[in-house]
Amino acid sequence: MDKIKKGDIVGRKSYHKDILFVVDRIIKSSNHTIALLKGLNIRIQADSDIEDLELMDQKEINQSNNRIKNRFQKKLEKQGRQDDESESLKRSNKIIYTGKILHLDGDRRYSEKSILFYRKMGLKAIVKNVPESRQANVVTAFLERYKPDILVITGHDGMIKRGTAYHDIYNYRNSKHFVNAVKKARLCEKSKKDLVIFAGACQSYYEELINAGANFASSPARILIDFIDPLIVAERVATTNFNKYLTINDIEDELRDGERGVSGIGAMGKKKILEI
Repeated sequence: MDKIKKGDIVGRKSYHKDILFVVDRIIKSSNHTIALLKGLNIRIQADSDIEDLELMDQKEINQSNNRIKNRFQKKLEKQGRQDDESESLKRSNKIIYTGKILHLDGDRRYSEKSILFYRKMGLKAIVKNVPESRQANVVTAFLERYKPDILVITGHDGMIKRGTAYHDIYNYRNSKHFVNAVKKARLCEKSKKDLVIFAGACQSYYEELINAGANFASSPARILIDFIDPLIVAERVATTNFNKYLTINDIEDELRDGERGVSGIGAMGKKKILEI
């Protein structure tokens, strides 16, 4: 067996390599070795015996990456049509204001990808790489500093014992951190109209995130979500007219698994057309 090391892209043999992971850490003990894993393109965190891992070949890696690239390309094509509208408005002395996004992400690689997404979509966004366990500690200061219209709180998550203890927050790897961050954010801005919040990752404790004050959250069916799903929700809120109420029904066709992966109470859009 090839030696598995940090940064390798692997699959779990016992799960038929259904998910591609990046090895985040390797923990050795006297009798066995554990790898801590983060999804390559999905927002899940897991651990595995090193013996259960297999290095993935480049073809399989490319297939996973291309699926995300295709979703990204569809968003860019839609953005091209919106850019045409913006140019037309500029000629009539009007501009489009889209909502300002503050995005806290527990994964550094995803933070970098998210910056690229928002930039190419022409959105105003501040992305901060903050470990899930620290997001509640920093969210207040970031909200006061940047005054966003939309807050994204995400990273990696996952159920420790799948298929059981759905209402035990300690059965989730990071849901308690996301919940605490949402609660802190709502102390700063109670209005769900003024500050729209998306929170969660793969298999997150959806009900508690909504109870804490999120407008949208994952994952009602305790399933996987792609790294791009929270970004799509933020983009749709930012680019929807301020007098329109956006529901999950308006967004679900653009998400990996629709309302099974992300749902919520909805939100007012943040786009305004202003006179120059």
